[in-house]
Amino acid sequence: MIKKQVRLTLLPRFQMVSLLKLATITEKGVEFLSPHDGTPMLLTPEHSMSLQNSIGSDIMMQLDDVLVTTSPDAARMREAMERSVRWLDRCIAAHKKPESQNLFCIIQGGLDLDMRRECCREMLARDTPGIAIGGLSGGEAKADYCRVVAACTEMLPDLKPRYVMGIGYPEDLVVSVALGADMFDCVWPTRTARFGNAVTKHGVLNIRNKKFATDFGPLEEDCGCMACKPTTEGGMGITRAFVHHNASKETVAAHLLTIHNVYYQLNLMRQIREAIIEDRFPAFVRQFFAWLYEEKKDYPEWAAGALKVVGIDLQSE
Repeated sequence: MIKKQVRLTLLPRFQMVSLLKLATITEKGVEFLSPHDGTPMLLTPEHSMSLQNSIGSDIMMQLDDVLVTTSPDAARMREAMERSVRWLDRCIAAHKKPESQNLFCIIQGGLDLDMRRECCREMLARDTPGIAIGGLSGGEAKADYCRVVAACTEMLPDLKPRYVMGIGYPEDLVVSVALGADMFDCVWPTRTARFGNAVTKHGVLNIRNKKFATDFGPLEEDCGCMACKPTTEGGMGITRAFVHHNASKETVAAHLLTIHNVYYQLNLMRQIREAIIEDRFPAFVRQFFAWLYEEKKDYPEWAAGALKVVGIDLQSE
């Protein structure tokens, strides 16, 4: 079977978030000063759709008004939420290929659950093919994050994808799935690779640590990624010692760790799907945390609390 690679684009949302200090948000769109030469630029919902239509994205995101969840300005948060709804209408009107490209709305509202629910109602009325929960992973407490995700997913239809944006830590993925989310994106697996970190089921290993200088085992035992898989099985048979030796001087270390970390994330989600299909997801979650933490007393309170609400008790066997 040939598996189609799905293309998801956030254009030009990423630029809006990353260059926020250089931007002014108005009803027209996002006004930038180019970081290169200071030239004024205007990014509108219509331009966002045009770019993504041209790229041919399978999943394309609306342009939304993004505000960090930790902002104390409630009036500005409401403005951002309501503007995101209006901009979605403009995106829908400008979308040229709705039959082949799926436009996702983005729910905003900060940590205000009533505002999030209001935004959910407005976005659901537009009937987009999928729904994203945006504006999270911006410094809020994990317990607050869980409350927002739970409040939103409770209102969302079962047969449409639920996409939580900017989430990548393994425990966040597992808990978010338990709360009803389906899709995620994050730069963390690749970014942490550049700092010499390997993501494993037992936690993150900093391969730059001198204790790995003479460790000739794979990055993770029984890992099926091309970096870890032995040469006898068609892999590269890379050792921790090799990556350690190159981590401070050659980009090859970051490349190898990226291969491993991305595989880890994809495999984790694959295991989650299999556990759900086989009706053993609660047991999988308990095993996941048992691998990650040496003792149950070390389990993070936010995770244990959020999981207990949906009927998964980490303390049970």
